[in-house]
Amino acid sequence: MRARLTSLFTAIAAAALVAACASTTSDDQTGAPVTGPGGGKPGAVTTTPVKPLDMTRGGVGSPEADPRVKQGPLAQRSIYYDLDKFDVKDEYRGMVESHAKYLRENPAARMLIQGNTDERGSREYNVGLGQRRSDGVKRMLVLLGARDNQIESVSLGEEKPQAEGHDEGAWAKNRRSDMLYSGEF
Repeated sequence: MRARLTSLFTAIAAAALVAACASTTSDDQTGAPVTGPGGGKPGAVTTTPVKPLDMTRGGVGSPEADPRVKQGPLAQRSIYYDLDKFDVKDEYRGMVESHAKYLRENPAARMLIQGNTDERGSREYNVGLGQRRSDGVKRMLVLLGARDNQIESVSLGEEKPQAEGHDEGAWAKNRRSDMLYSGEF
């Protein structure tokens, strides 16, 4: 009797596992379900479609045709850091505020922030530090009014040096975050 119950339980558990893992395919990808913000019935679920990001050169949201990005604070795109630091210095605040204002006023604009490091440190450390640098700039832009979905932050670590060399002058130029708008990456 005990062996039958164990076999029956095993069969039921296997059937439940197969049912839970079953998936259906659909051409309509509407995004992950998200619970409604404080409204509707408990457990009510709404879905939000995922919009594709236009990364084409000169596409919607590209600042290439905007003369404001060719001069002044918007033409400045790099933030430099001290050794092993990822906090944005006060001297770059005005530049970041200008980019946040541009993103606020141009909701279709998209930005990629690339965090970079100098060659010192392990690869893993530099990738992590580069990510903290790019995330810090993104966080500052969002706090200043840019939308989170307009900005992507990535780390390039030491892979994209701005200056070749193995001295403080070169290292100082390589410890940076670069802000690029769609069409520039």
